[in-house]
Amino acid sequence: MSLTNKVPEKDVHDLFTRVAPHYDQMNNLISLGTQNGWRKKFFKELKVEAGDFALDLCCGTGDLTIALAKQVGPSGNVIGLDFNQKMLDLADKKIRAQNLQKEIQLKQGDAMHLPYPDQSFDIVTIGFGLRNVPDADQVLKEIYRVLKPDGKVGILETSQPTNPIIKLGWESYFKLFPNFAKLLGANVDDYKYLSHTTAKFISATRLKEMLEQDGFKNVTITKLNLGAGAIHIGIKKKMR
Repeated sequence: MSLTNKVPEKDVHDLFTRVAPHYDQMNNLISLGTQNGWRKKFFKELKVEAGDFALDLCCGTGDLTIALAKQVGPSGNVIGLDFNQKMLDLADKKIRAQNLQKEIQLKQGDAMHLPYPDQSFDIVTIGFGLRNVPDADQVLKEIYRVLKPDGKVGILETSQPTNPIIKLGWESYFKLFPNFAKLLGANVDDYKYLSHTTAKFISATRLKEMLEQDGFKNVTITKLNLGAGAIHIGIKKKMR
């Protein structure tokens, strides 16, 4: 079963161009102010090794990309890919501020059609991006293709709490979410779309099933903030 975003890709691209100046604040709101803690937990679960060649998809303004580069160290290398140049420009400023130009390369591209050969990367990550691509299942297939045997995928994403009370609170919070746009001087309609894709993204269990259907093994789920977010780790096993 494919997970698709029915909003035209160009419309989503234009939306992210508009929200780029507020993107970091938006992610902080989505994670209820705990995104830094989410990232630390993410890398604890992912277990990146020094020297890994890594790809960070939908890299946005580069926070996860930079953290990934620090994990692989100077002997490794990271590519951050995003379809929006405005996001990449902001990421580039952060990378230069931390003098990581040698460790990180940025590329504008499509996560559904990766411009890399089969079996290229040790690690592929995607944070807060899967819910906004036109075809998430196609992205997972592309991740599997470009991973080396025994390579790992790491996904950090919002999720659906299973506790009905927590779920109600989560949905109520995101009904208020567009109001935060006014505080940031942003477009309210843009934030209505982002709150919808965040609150209505599939459950952690369903995403695990999709990863397994696309060939990943030993898929694990680590829930965050009582299920408001989730970390998925999967391995591309060697062919026997």
